[in-house]
Amino acid sequence: MTLSGGAMIPNTSIPGSPAPFPGAVELPSTAQGMDGALPRLFGDAEPSASASAAPGTPGYYFLTPTLATRSSPGSSFSRRIFDVRDIRRDFPILQERVHGKPLVWLDNAATTQKPRAVIQRLVHYYEHEYSNVHRGAHTLAARSTDAYEGAREKLARFLGASSPSEVVFVRGTTEAINLVASSWGRRHIGAGDEIVLTTLEHHSNIVPWQFVADEVGAVIRVVPVSDRGEVMLDDYGKLLGPRTRMVAFTHVSNALGTILPAQEMVQMAHRVGARVLIDGAQAVAHFPVNVQTLDADFYVLSGHKLFGPSGVGVLYGKKALLDEMPPWQGGGNMIQRVTFEKSTFADPPARFEAGTATLAPAVGLGAAVDYLDRIGMVNVAFHERELMAYATETLSQISGLRMIGTAAEKAGAMSFVVDGISAEDVGRILDQDGIAVRAGHHCAQPTMDRFGVDATVRPSLAVYNNHADIDTLVRAVRRALRH
Repeated sequence: MTLSGGAMIPNTSIPGSPAPFPGAVELPSTAQGMDGALPRLFGDAEPSASASAAPGTPGYYFLTPTLATRSSPGSSFSRRIFDVRDIRRDFPILQERVHGKPLVWLDNAATTQKPRAVIQRLVHYYEHEYSNVHRGAHTLAARSTDAYEGAREKLARFLGASSPSEVVFVRGTTEAINLVASSWGRRHIGAGDEIVLTTLEHHSNIVPWQFVADEVGAVIRVVPVSDRGEVMLDDYGKLLGPRTRMVAFTHVSNALGTILPAQEMVQMAHRVGARVLIDGAQAVAHFPVNVQTLDADFYVLSGHKLFGPSGVGVLYGKKALLDEMPPWQGGGNMIQRVTFEKSTFADPPARFEAGTATLAPAVGLGAAVDYLDRIGMVNVAFHERELMAYATETLSQISGLRMIGTAAEKAGAMSFVVDGISAEDVGRILDQDGIAVRAGHHCAQPTMDRFGVDATVRPSLAVYNNHADIDTLVRAVRRALRH
């Protein structure tokens, strides 16, 4: 497949399946053959659900030969027939009309829509279970606590954490990064120490580290990316050294969709004694993630990008690290004992959940994880990978459109600019056809600067998108260029 500018990407169609993606296909639903970055299912040969890579087998750009499965009982995926039409019926808002046109939701990198299962779970919680948690002696307090802590257990299984105590509920990715930067960073980063970021970071994975660096006199070093939007691993390796204390990078670029070689980058950082935080906000809705296989010290995500409610997110942290981190905020629920002379604090995760918890959103996020497990994240990855290839190919054929970021391995998002029309105007034109995309700098201005643009148009995919959505987008962009 040829992209604009003559760049090539590999054949990303599902091995053995016809194109376009048919309405109903039985897909592998086992987690076997995962590495924790992306399913090891996409190669030149049709994958086997029972095959394992031989030791030393070379990986793709983003993979290493290590395989992993979730070991928790009941965590394996249920086999089902993947039918995107069936999945679309699970999302009531997709029946909405905008300007008299059927809604085409391609703004999933900003936020995902919610399945009926999540909506109904929230209604049930408020109607039958709602109470504050942990400190009531009555029945509703017990029900609410069970629902809240049950959601924590679901997220631990979904991420492959070793224990629910490694899962901290926060308001979202931004708060999770600020928590780590403030609590871990201010204790372990000092004058002259180095924080390594990449050019592809969202502002929420830049600004908190700037706060720490400015306060303690640390230095931020930035990994460059190629013209295709891929991290330059040789340069990354050269930036790592004895003063590197923290490496923080996105698993998937929110602006370009580039999948970073997460496992390899973690291994390289650990070799120099650095800790690693991975921003998984744009990854967890698109392919299976196993934090133990990645060996991430911290992994963060937002619920509203995972088909759950807004106002909740997750900080995963290795238990040993969370245990030695001081509290970030003070208040109720995070204490053991309080006197006016001294306070002692609860063990994690309660230590980092001061005040009334984000109750219903956490329960709703647990329902979203249940929904995805029923589909199977392998199936999600297969479907979206084929759809990404189709979208990239059809958009690249439009004269006057230039793709920004042509990495070989992408998930979720793609970016483009068109001749003679600003990104914001393209977004407004598409909206008249009922198409929702993001147009702007995507809170990733360093990425925009790297590619010499102020803004891009960013269609982004989710499990409920289909070929018809892409075809509608392409027709609308062509009309915009003609007029």
